[in-house]
Amino acid sequence: MPEQVSLKQRIHRGDILVGVSVPLQIERGRLEDVLSRDTYSFVTVDSQHSAYNEERLVAFCAIAEEVGIPVQFRIKHPRQAYLIGNILDLGSLSIEVPLVETEAIVDEALAAFYYPPRGKRSWGGTAWYGITGRDRRGEYAAWWNSQGILCVQIETLTAVTHACQLAKPGVDCLTWGPSDLSFDLEAHPEHPFKTVDDCLRHVLKQLEGTDIRVSFRNYSPDLRAKYMDMGVTVFMERPQA
Repeated sequence: MPEQVSLKQRIHRGDILVGVSVPLQIERGRLEDVLSRDTYSFVTVDSQHSAYNEERLVAFCAIAEEVGIPVQFRIKHPRQAYLIGNILDLGSLSIEVPLVETEAIVDEALAAFYYPPRGKRSWGGTAWYGITGRDRRGEYAAWWNSQGILCVQIETLTAVTHACQLAKPGVDCLTWGPSDLSFDLEAHPEHPFKTVDDCLRHVLKQLEGTDIRVSFRNYSPDLRAKYMDMGVTVFMERPQA
């Protein structure tokens, strides 16, 4: 039997993938209903703008694992990148770091995300994603380093301009926050980039020749075709009614 292609591998080869945003407090029945409405590859949950506690994240990730969908979790602030290893011990496959503008934050995220020798993530916990059948330290660490998904969020003109420096090896996606980016565009009317789409095209150009992808909050499936034509391959949407 051929080895199953992982979500990380599918991201890097440019498959079209769609994630759906759900609240951390969602019940299993409602989650299953949301997932039945489209072909979703992952679910996204948020602590940057939403209430969050660790026990609930553990419970949510367990439910998601039961229904067969991996979790992307957005942390509260880029200065909490050092906590990524601890958060991963609670059960998500993917981490999204918001408001990233500097290489230093990316370096800190990479160190906390990956196990040695690639990073500095500490070994411990019981709720890791994919631990079943891989409970030996070296085996799981090697598996995680080849499967975990790290995303850094582009939300300012500074990040757009320097996206190629943020897209370091080990980063899987540059994700988009169009609302906060719009604030920055409005604050700098003299900037040569006038729209979110201008910024997106600039970043996609910088990523040419790499396997790092753009993950875009298009919110509605009605906008998928537009952004696919621009080169976006990973989408984040709200649940369909």
